[in-house]
Amino acid sequence: MVALGVALIALIVAGWSSLVARRDRRARPAPGAATEPWAGPGSPPSAAPIVGVPNPADGALRHVSVVRYDAFDDVAGRQSFTAALLDDNGEGLVITALHGRAESRTFLKGVGGSASDALSPEEQRAVSYARDGSQ
Repeated sequence: MVALGVALIALIVAGWSSLVARRDRRARPAPGAATEPWAGPGSPPSAAPIVGVPNPADGALRHVSVVRYDAFDDVAGRQSFTAALLDDNGEGLVITALHGRAESRTFLKGVGGSASDALSPEEQRAVSYARDGSQ
């Protein structure tokens, strides 16, 4: 069950990364386009970042936290989990997998921005850990 959850997280992260990469490609200037008056073909190389070129890591889900717990009284072993995947602005998504004897359920909620879903205490704890980088 945990392997299935990890595979689900990997799939979602891959999809999110693809969306961020597509957004960044649209925001980049055309190759050879001058972003500053002095930046053109034949200009000397500079160690300073070029203004107007986005950082490829912006929007990446780099802050990750997983909280494991017992969601139901009849199941032990902390088989349920909540994973928070956030970017540098504290926005991203929360994946919750609840495992019981008779059934399992998986939920996906947005965090930050226009997300309006209420978070459970375990989801809030995972988001807090991801934002603070501590437990």
